[in-house]
Amino acid sequence: MEDRPLSLVARDLRKSFRRDAKETVEALGGISLTVRKGTLTALVGPDGAGKTTLLRLASGLILPDSGSLTVVGLDVAEKPQAVQDRIGYMPQRFGLYEDLSVQENLDLYADLNGVSPAERRTVYPRLFEMTQLGPFKDRPAGKLSGGMKQKLGLACTLVRAPELLLLDEPTVGVDPLSRRELWEIVFKLIREDGLSVVVATSYLDEAERCEHAVLMHAGEILAEGPPAEITAKADGCCFLVKGPEGVPARSLQARLFALPGVVDAVPEAGRVRIVRRPDRLEEPLTLEGLQLETEPTGARFEDAFMMLFDSVAGERDHTSPAPLAASPENAADGTVVEVRDLVRKFGDFTAVDHVTFSVRRGEVYGLLGPNGAGKSTTFRMLCGLLPATAGTLRVAGNDLLKAGAKARERLGYVAQKFSLYGQLTVGENLEFFASAYGLRGNRKKERIATLTAAFELERFRDLPSGQLPGGFRQRLALAAALLHEPDILFLDEATSGADPLARRQFWGRITALSEQGVTVIVTTHFMEEAEYCDRVIILDAGRNLAEGTPVEIRERAVSGKTAPSMEEAFIAIVERERAKRTEKAA
Repeated sequence: MEDRPLSLVARDLRKSFRRDAKETVEALGGISLTVRKGTLTALVGPDGAGKTTLLRLASGLILPDSGSLTVVGLDVAEKPQAVQDRIGYMPQRFGLYEDLSVQENLDLYADLNGVSPAERRTVYPRLFEMTQLGPFKDRPAGKLSGGMKQKLGLACTLVRAPELLLLDEPTVGVDPLSRRELWEIVFKLIREDGLSVVVATSYLDEAERCEHAVLMHAGEILAEGPPAEITAKADGCCFLVKGPEGVPARSLQARLFALPGVVDAVPEAGRVRIVRRPDRLEEPLTLEGLQLETEPTGARFEDAFMMLFDSVAGERDHTSPAPLAASPENAADGTVVEVRDLVRKFGDFTAVDHVTFSVRRGEVYGLLGPNGAGKSTTFRMLCGLLPATAGTLRVAGNDLLKAGAKARERLGYVAQKFSLYGQLTVGENLEFFASAYGLRGNRKKERIATLTAAFELERFRDLPSGQLPGGFRQRLALAAALLHEPDILFLDEATSGADPLARRQFWGRITALSEQGVTVIVTTHFMEEAEYCDRVIILDAGRNLAEGTPVEIRERAVSGKTAPSMEEAFIAIVERERAKRTEKAA
């Protein structure tokens, strides 16, 4: 690797932004980095680490305050246009034209980049083959699934055969199957074309597959090198813990994560995977006076990431949640969502095809499925945002087909995209949504004060919500959804794009709500989050493929001696059912 030419060289690179008239934020604080030709480099780090700023500098869209940056042998500050002519950059929100077809989008980007008709005859067939978009050339981009949109965005970025490809969170909001297909395209380009790729990602399993990983925090580089070398920093510090009988793994996780000697804790197959600080390994692991048994397990890249981040992130809140408690024995009697033979049609197309399930009070229930599976349509019907074509749908004791408005008064909703008002301050958003939910007088003041304190939003009260760090935007969205104390909370890809620490903190709050009796229904493409659910349902082509606890879902996909991860189980179940449908159709 050392003898390969350099595609990117940064030396003491600095960049600051003015947040308002009084405050300047340092996005990059003097970083140095090299990327060699034909390599795949991952940039990982929490929100505000500087990943996107580095990619925008490398693409010539903004200029550094100081330091030097050379891309494909050119000084970006001196020749930004020349750099842009030789690289491809796919930002988080790639500019597809939704009213144009797949073919028309490709043609537009080819025109913008001066790709000749002769070059197109060579490039287009390969792009259509790699992305499998050939059969959809005439479909409007706005009618593509999320995964197909990302593949089209990547194809548009590749239309002029760049020497360096910069990808900013390319798989956010993309289901596991589409995510795998996107990475297969990237690996093919590296292998066959010698393309250099730099990708910013919040999926640490993706970084683990890269040749070179760069861990960033607060505009600085914490560590870099082959992922295996970084992973080794967590060797001997990783364990699996089983809690008392009847206690959900997420409840144990929330309490273990609060312990001073624990760097990380996540649910995994009914147990909790923890990472302990190296200087606390000899201490027994105790919780509420109970000594817990630990089973050593191999380190992952994410374990090392959390360990390195813990070393610089400052003191974490170790407030102990309420004492552990088993799920109440009568939980099965408290059904709050009942779905029977639910159908939704759009013209001749059946998006949801006789789906049936129920959710109990205080349960966390996951709706999983590939893009286009029907889960978002089901989710919107549950929220009362979309009427059902047929079937029974009861939420909080109300028939949504007859009393939707009454049922919606008891629901809270957190959307995938930040759905608050970016120009209003944090305080103004809470005031607006409290009024929208019908809160008045002292009750309104009390709820706003309670949630502002609970979500640690006081110091941001006068800041426009659009300027909040990503983790705090999620906190504000959740606080707004809880103002009217809903019985049922809907989370629609609520942690999409969030860094690992923000996800842990978010789920700690969701766990606390579920223990107070709030029912939570969640959609997610991040399969590790499915481990926080009591039960999940997997949908595809509008039909129910599987339902059960995360452990049961894993067991349904076992094909060898090694137990599959939740993502592997999801992919196996979906692909198996699709193969059956294909065989039946033939």
